[in-house]
Amino acid sequence: MIEVSELTKRYGDKTAVDRLSFTVRPGLVTGFLGPNGAGKSTTLRMVLGLDTPTAGTATVDGVPFRRHPRGLRHAGALLDAGHVHGGRSAAAHLSALARSNGIPRRRVDEVLGEVGLDGVAGRRVGGFSLGMRQRLGIAAALLGDPPVLLFDEPVNGLDPEGVCWVRRLFRRLAAEGRTVFLSSHLMSEMENTADELVVIGRGRLLAAEPLRDFAARGTRRAVVVATPQAAELAAVLTAAGAAVEPEGPAGAGRLAVAGLPADRVGALAHEHRIRLDELTTRTASLEAAFMELTADATDYPAGRPR
Repeated sequence: MIEVSELTKRYGDKTAVDRLSFTVRPGLVTGFLGPNGAGKSTTLRMVLGLDTPTAGTATVDGVPFRRHPRGLRHAGALLDAGHVHGGRSAAAHLSALARSNGIPRRRVDEVLGEVGLDGVAGRRVGGFSLGMRQRLGIAAALLGDPPVLLFDEPVNGLDPEGVCWVRRLFRRLAAEGRTVFLSSHLMSEMENTADELVVIGRGRLLAAEPLRDFAARGTRRAVVVATPQAAELAAVLTAAGAAVEPEGPAGAGRLAVAGLPADRVGALAHEHRIRLDELTTRTASLEAAFMELTADATDYPAGRPR
């Protein structure tokens, strides 16, 4: 388990992480989301003892990570796949980590096989592609067979087969009862992998809840209708308590409706003899929920395309 309590990190007059508190539980994949510059990487580094908090605490299984002897047996992490000596072979890199953490040499061969690099174990890492480096970083995280695992953007550089493989890996690790904490900018990966979400913006906690509950935040405009009698239907639905907005180009006859379910919208249209050409329930969207929640916590929003 990872527990973060009132965690704060300041660099001069800049606060990167601001009184952050959350818990990452075993047996689940917990996604870590936030805009660029939100403080995600700084938080991960403090959990792993690489950066010292200005205030607050971060513990792994109840103890600050720095107090764990032979740390790879307690927590494995992939923060930056590029931080590997390019002149070493994959096997040599992992062997050095194994020796320094009291891990049997056989684990090197096991994890290289698990990530699909056993055939290139003797090759120098400097010749690896980004995807191969990512796999090597995942192998290093798995080396000590730890109960807690942290991954920062783990699918960068992976091909489609690699992405599917890493999804299955994270689900299996969680099913084994491990704590899996996954940071990514890719909403599709979170939707396919995460059970819980921790969302931060400008260093502060915005949400910590099941992914399904978070995604449901983005369904305020849950029903879309198309009709040649848009003005008439809008008046009927508004009188029934719905919030109605135009959807798409002006004059297209499409409306976005919030506050009424699709069957009630259909019944009101039928009752008032209004023809419907489309009646669609908009499913929950993680991306929409994220964009809405973090709209005021993005430091460098891009302008709209012209």
